[in-house]
Amino acid sequence: MSFATTAASRVDAAWTALDAVPDPEVPVLSVRDLGIVREVLEHGDGPIEVVLTPTYSGCPATEVIAESVREAVVAAGLGPVTVTQRLAPAWTTDWISPEGRAKLLAYGIAPPSGSAAVAGDRTVRIRPPGVACPRCGSADTERLSAFGSTACKALHRCLACREPFEYFKPI
Repeated sequence: MSFATTAASRVDAAWTALDAVPDPEVPVLSVRDLGIVREVLEHGDGPIEVVLTPTYSGCPATEVIAESVREAVVAAGLGPVTVTQRLAPAWTTDWISPEGRAKLLAYGIAPPSGSAAVAGDRTVRIRPPGVACPRCGSADTERLSAFGSTACKALHRCLACREPFEYFKPI
């Protein structure tokens, strides 16, 4: 096996290991589903580097995520690992994978609607229209609170089935 194949295999194996690292605040999502893993790099025979972009610079889960990433890569037998943060470009909910959005919905959290970046417009919509209920699909919903269990989610209620749910805010 050539060095290039070995390096590629090691990087691929690291990406696979990261599929099993849950986000501590929304454990149904992996860090890959969430889109915070920006790169996995191989530096010769040295440690693998995993580049993360936190969902926001003050995210309290950042340290836990970095440690979980280190543990997963080492547990996969891929040797030492360094975890670095990249703050630019800033993370956006546009980076949540289609699989991640489906997992949020199945978990009972409405995924962010639309795109956070529309034709260069980076305006965050405080009250997005027509947030669909993840339980019954009705768009007849209302926001109860700008914040849910974490700052990245808002608390809504469906007026059709009367169930409360969280909405992952687009940023």
